[in-house]
Amino acid sequence: MIRTVNRVLLGLAGLVLLVLGGAVLATGLGWSAPSWWPFDSRNDVLLSKADRTRWRDEGWWWPTVIAVLAVLVVLALWWLLAQLRRGRLAEVLVDSGDGEGALLRGKALEGVIGDEAGALDGVSDASATLTGRRTAPRARIRMLMEPHAAPGLVLRGVSEGALTHARTSAGLDELPAEVRLRAVKHRAERVT
Repeated sequence: MIRTVNRVLLGLAGLVLLVLGGAVLATGLGWSAPSWWPFDSRNDVLLSKADRTRWRDEGWWWPTVIAVLAVLVVLALWWLLAQLRRGRLAEVLVDSGDGEGALLRGKALEGVIGDEAGALDGVSDASATLTGRRTAPRARIRMLMEPHAAPGLVLRGVSEGALTHARTSAGLDELPAEVRLRAVKHRAERVT
């Protein structure tokens, strides 16, 4: 989700800056501007003194400015924290029965799931990524399929094999997974 938000925000910011910058440049070069454009000659300023002081005496002006700036600061902080958050799960909490629990490295569990899924018939390569919380992980598995592989059999093998083994060995009640299958690029076979 964060990738989509980043792309949308960057796209909107880029579009706004491109349109405004292009319009200011066109006006500065002496080209005619549309009637709604606030600057119509090279000597115009961005904000005149009257524009800068127009709303100062209004009672609603300063609370509105402060509220808008506060919302922008909160959104900027949310975006910054979302950038710093890890996409992968570093560790999984395993119930060891003593009340303390044990920590299992996320990369170790990812490697085991990926290796077991990659060993299935018809799978050329497989990798796994754990996301979510350490008490409720989710798996994302990407598999590269050989041309002769049957996707249904491979999915059943992953579900009954790698995911079941990972769930039981980590002592998890459930391990939801998203499996993405992609075909290996190969040359067309010639029939003679």
